[in-house]
Order: sequence, then structure tokens, then C-alpha cells
Amino acid sequence: MLSLDEYLREAEQAHGHLCAGQVLGVRLAMLGIEKLGIEDPRDKDRKRLVTFVEIDRCATDAIAVVTGCRLGKRALKFRDWGKMAATFVDLGIKDVREGKAIRIAAKESSKALARSMHPEIESKNQQQMLAYREMPEADLFTTQWVKVDLAAEEFPGYKGERIVCSECGEGINFRREVLRDARMLCRACLGERYYELL
Repeated sequence: MLSLDEYLREAEQAHGHLCAGQVLGVRLAMLGIEKLGIEDPRDKDRKRLVTFVEIDRCATDAIAVVTGCRLGKRALKFRDWGKMAATFVDLGIKDVREGKAIRIAAKESSKALARSMHPEIESKNQQQMLAYREMPEADLFTTQWVKVDLAAEEFPGYKGERIVCSECGEGINFRREVLRDARMLCRACLGERYYELL
């Protein structure tokens, strides 16, 4: 595992700038892999880890840098809950359904603590960046051991049948199709579009 400063340099490069969210994300991910006992998530242990992130902000990029988990590798899972939290799932155990996972969330109180630690710094972001580097983990995060049931199609490297939507003709991977009135449909054709046809 790299040092905090080394991860922060990589996170800044990957994200485009360094901010308090990057510091939180790096520390959160470092804690997660440490608690799971994963020594090298980006190389020799790269197939052991799946990470669920709960926010699409700066911290998520930092978490991906530390863990090596990526959407394209199917090892980074996004749940749009708007929370500065992530769950780290160890796939290296015999039966993942027995569960070895830890959910870590940033404490809301850490913002006020950052202000009290560094009142001499005017910029809130600069206050938090420095304080989040210095704070003990117990002041920064809550941790919960959890169980995450992963269906076969959620695992990285899953190879499954590709279904063609009966309505639009587009291919559907990873069992995301829905059977409705004896027809296989994609979610968009079921009305779950995030876009509107023009």
C-alpha cells in the first residue's frame, strides 16, 4: 500500500485537482482495504475487491485510485444515495455470501471539527483538506461490518447470455432484461429512460 501523500498525488492527477473530497476518499478507501486485510488491491489482490460508492463526487475518483476498482472492470458499483460512504467487499473468501464487507461513511461532525482544528485558515476547503489529513479515523468515519449478497452477474468477469430487447433491438447484458407479456425488454423500453426521445 502506498502512503497517504502518494495516493493523494495520484488522486489529484486522476481527478484534476486536490480537494477535501479527495482527501476523504483516499483515507476512506485506505481504511476499507486495511480493515479487510487487502494489501495490494491494484495488483496481486485486484480480483479480491468490489467497491460500492454512494455518491458521484470527488471522493469516488479517489476511492477508485486507491482500490483500483473501476466501472469498466465491473468492480466499482455506484448507488446514487448522495452519501459520502463506500462499502468494500472482499471476494477472496471462500463464499462471498457469508460476507466479509465493511461500510465506511464520513461523519458529518468532521466538518465542524475541521473548523475548530484550523480556525486560522479562511478557506473551508483548505481547512478540511488539512484537518482530514490529521484527524484520527474515529473522528472522521463510522465503520460497520456488513453482508453484501452479490448475484453471479455482479461479479467482475461474469460472462452471461446477451439478450436482445424485443422492442428496440438493442443488446442487454448481465441479466438486466425484464420479461413482460412474454417479451424480453430493456429498462428504457419499459419506461425507465433517463432520456427523452426527440
